[in-house]
Amino acid sequence: MFSVKNYQVIVFTLIFFSTFHLDAKSQTREYDIVIYGGTSAGIAAAIQSSRMGKSVIMIEPSSRIGGLTTGGLGQTDIGNKQVIGGISREFYQNIKRYYERPESWKWQNPQEYRDGGQTRTAEGEDAMWTFEPSAALKVYEEMMAPEKIEVVYKQRLNRKNGVKKQGQKIVEIEMETGEKYRGKMFIDATYEGDLMATAGVTYTYGRESNKQYGETLNGVQANDIGMTLKRTISLNSYHHNFIDGVDPYVVKGDPSSGLLPFIIEGGPGIDGSGDKGIQAYCFRMTLTDHPENRIPFKKPDDYNELEYELLFRNYEAAEGPIEEMYSYGDPLVPWINSKMPNRKTDTNNQKGFSTDFIGQNWDYPEASYEEREKIIERHRSYQQGLMWTLAYHPRMPKKVRDKVSNWGTCKDEYEREDGWQQQLYIREARRMVSDYVMTQHNCEGLEVAEDPISLAAYGMDSHQVQRYVDANGYVQNEGNVEAHGFPPYPISYHSIIPKKGECSNLLVPVCVSSTHIAFGSIRMEPVFMILGQSAATAAALAIENGTDVHSLDYNKLKTRLLKDKQILAHEPK
Repeated sequence: MFSVKNYQVIVFTLIFFSTFHLDAKSQTREYDIVIYGGTSAGIAAAIQSSRMGKSVIMIEPSSRIGGLTTGGLGQTDIGNKQVIGGISREFYQNIKRYYERPESWKWQNPQEYRDGGQTRTAEGEDAMWTFEPSAALKVYEEMMAPEKIEVVYKQRLNRKNGVKKQGQKIVEIEMETGEKYRGKMFIDATYEGDLMATAGVTYTYGRESNKQYGETLNGVQANDIGMTLKRTISLNSYHHNFIDGVDPYVVKGDPSSGLLPFIIEGGPGIDGSGDKGIQAYCFRMTLTDHPENRIPFKKPDDYNELEYELLFRNYEAAEGPIEEMYSYGDPLVPWINSKMPNRKTDTNNQKGFSTDFIGQNWDYPEASYEEREKIIERHRSYQQGLMWTLAYHPRMPKKVRDKVSNWGTCKDEYEREDGWQQQLYIREARRMVSDYVMTQHNCEGLEVAEDPISLAAYGMDSHQVQRYVDANGYVQNEGNVEAHGFPPYPISYHSIIPKKGECSNLLVPVCVSSTHIAFGSIRMEPVFMILGQSAATAAALAIENGTDVHSLDYNKLKTRLLKDKQILAHEPK
C-alpha cells in the first residue's frame, strides 16, 4: 500500500540523485593540457602531451575524432613528402602497415589498387598517403591506445561565457552541458577557432585586401591570369569555371526574370579588395562502385531542380562532344574522383558547377551551433541533389548518367545510414591575428620565419568564393587561386600563439595567424598534425619551465622538436 512515508522516501531519493548528478556535472576536472577539438591536430597534440608525461584531455564536440582525415580527405594534400616528420609521418607510416594486413582488403585485391597524383606511394617508401576514412580512424585509435589520453565526445564549448580567465591566463573552460575543465595550458585544435574566439583573442575571417600586407593574391581575384615571381598563377577564369556563354537568368536572356539561385547581385568587387568571403566548402565524398557496398544516390526531400539549372546549361553550352568541354580533369563529370583502397574514392570539387556550394558558407565562422548545423545540412542536401542529378536526371547527357550512376556512398564508412559523413570540409573559418602573421611573402620565401615549428609545402590555394554575372551578361565564379612552384617554407612559432598581452597559455595550431592566401597553403592535414605536435611540445615545456607560451625559450622548443623527428629546415634531395 502506498503511504505518505513511502512518497517522502521516493522524493528524497529523487532529490538526492538529482543533486548528485548536478554535483557530478559541476565538478571541475584538472589537467596539465586541455585540448579542445579532436581534429588531426588535436590527436597529434594529445599523443605528444602524453609522451611528454603530461595529463591531457581531448574534448571533441562531435562523435568522431580525426576531422577531415577520418572524414573523407584520404587523398592527402602534401606538396613535398620530405618535410613531413614526427607524429604526422608516424601516422602515414602506420597507414602503410595497416594496408599490409590482408584483413584490411575486403572489397579489392591489394594488387589491383593503384593510387595516383602527388600522393602516389613510390616503391620503397616507408609511408602510404592514400587511405579510407575508416582506416584513418582505426590507425588514430591504435596510436592513441598506449597513451594516457582522456577523450570526451559530444561536448561543445559554451561560447557565450565558457572561458574563465584570470588576467591573461585561461583557468578553466565550461561546456554547454555544464562540465568544466581546468588546465595549465589550453590548445584550440578546432577548424573554427571557437576556444580562441571565446577567450577574447584577436582574429579575423574572410579575405584581406592586397594592400594590407603587400600581397598580390589576396582579396577579390577576378582577373584572368596573374604573375608572381615569374610563375603563372591560374586564377578564376580557367580552372573551376563555366563554359563561355552560360546564361544566369531564370528565363534565358531575360534579366527581369531574376537570377538563378546562388548568384550574387552586382559585380564581384574590385580586384584585390578585401571582403568577408569564405572559400567554398563541400563534403569530400567517399564513394564506391562495388555493388555490395554501394548505396545509390538518392534525391533529397527538398530537391529543387532550379538549383541545378546552371549545371544543365553548362553542358548545353558545350560546342562539339561533351568530352571536349574542358582540357583538364575528368572529361565528362565535374569531379576529382581519386582512387582509394577497396574500390573507394576521395571525391572532390572540379569545374564550374560541382560539389563546392559556392557562396553559401560566408556566415559559418561566426554562426551559432544551431546555425552551423543548418549550413552543414544545407550543404549536404545540395550535394546529394547534385549527385542524384548527375546520375539520374534526364536532362543530363546519357554518358554522364551512365558513369555517375555506377557510384554511390559506402555502407561501411560512416555512422549515417545514407553513407554521408558528418564532417564538412571547413577549408577556412576564423584565423588568429597574432604578433606574427604568415603571408604570401612567407610562402614565396621573401620573408622567412626565424622560429620555425613546422614546414609548409603546398601551393597557395583558394577555392571559389562567389558566383556573379560578368560584363558580358554571363555567369562566372570568382575566388579561385592556384599558385605553385615554391619550395617548403617555415611556419613561425609566434603564428600559433596569441598576441602578447591577450592570452598567455593558449596555442592555436589550426586557425593559425595568417592571411587568407597564406592559409590556403598552410591548411593541409599533415601540417595540422605537425603543428598540433609542436603546440603540445611548447605547452609541456612551458609547464616544465614554469613560464608562459610567450616567454618560452625557443631554443629549448627547437631542441625537443628535432629530438622528436620534426623537420624544421628543407634540404632538397
